[in-house]
Amino acid sequence: MQLGMIGLGRMGANMVRRLMRGGHECVVWDMSPENITKLAGEGAVGADTLDDLIAKLNAPRAVWIMVPAGPATEKTVDDLRARLDSGDIIIDGGNSYFKDDVRRAHALKEKGINYVDVGTSGGVWGLERGYCMMIGGPKDAARHLDPVFKTLAPGRGEIPRTPGREKIQGTVEDGYLYCGPSGAGHFVKMVHNGIEYGLMQAYAEGFDIFRNANSKELPEDIRYDLNVADIAEVWRRGSVVASWLLDLTAIALVGDPELANYSGFVQDSGEGRWTIQAAIEEAVPAEVLSAALYARFRSRQEHTFAEKILSAMRKQFGGHLEPRNKDQ
Repeated sequence: MQLGMIGLGRMGANMVRRLMRGGHECVVWDMSPENITKLAGEGAVGADTLDDLIAKLNAPRAVWIMVPAGPATEKTVDDLRARLDSGDIIIDGGNSYFKDDVRRAHALKEKGINYVDVGTSGGVWGLERGYCMMIGGPKDAARHLDPVFKTLAPGRGEIPRTPGREKIQGTVEDGYLYCGPSGAGHFVKMVHNGIEYGLMQAYAEGFDIFRNANSKELPEDIRYDLNVADIAEVWRRGSVVASWLLDLTAIALVGDPELANYSGFVQDSGEGRWTIQAAIEEAVPAEVLSAALYARFRSRQEHTFAEKILSAMRKQFGGHLEPRNKDQ
């Protein structure tokens, strides 16, 4: 299948590579000519401008946007709306707010353009592991894009089937799900990221307790000098708290047990805040997720080992770098 890709950053470029490995033709464009040239050298069709990208796509065109949520995505959607035709598809694979998806879908529908929102999880590891995708928008448009989703997804791999799913049809075991109409994909991804905040915070606080188990404030006979890297590693093997986030924590700790290269300044990318807003609108208690978000706010004022753990995990799964100082 042919697909246009706008945005060739950490995730966008690797998604193109995975698609090309699966036999798809990718027409690519980015604000950076160097990024275009690099992928063109690997087999993609480079476009000099947005108009050139559209001209190189066959109707009905499918254009995937992989740029930062907010103004960059808004401008890209507006630019495409002015250039695409009825029956074409815009896919937003970033972390847009689901209510923005609904608004954009209504505006694009007036011109007959389909808008598909795809919450995409996988980070910098997605090229090899695949991407978990949560899809919203017109069902027919999502069905048309199924070959793309199937290639990007992890596939069934070696994960054991959940008992009781043997007779249930669908794509969820391959790693992608059609969630519902416009906004549904990003809504599910938003809550996914809110949960991610809570999981990360739980690990971070636990390892901070280990880090301080030899505090001079404790009686000498219950002080423990614990190897946090070894604890992370042993938990990966048979423990009920084993997870990919723990795997990434183990990677970070074995290379730098003190996390000396991290300040503990932890950003939030918006989905955590939106998850709490949704909980408020639905009158759903979300104590853990709220506390995890506030812990990130606190990290910008004072830093503990817990914040360094959080920062290390963010770098491992998404390549997120700390700002040089808290004013950046």
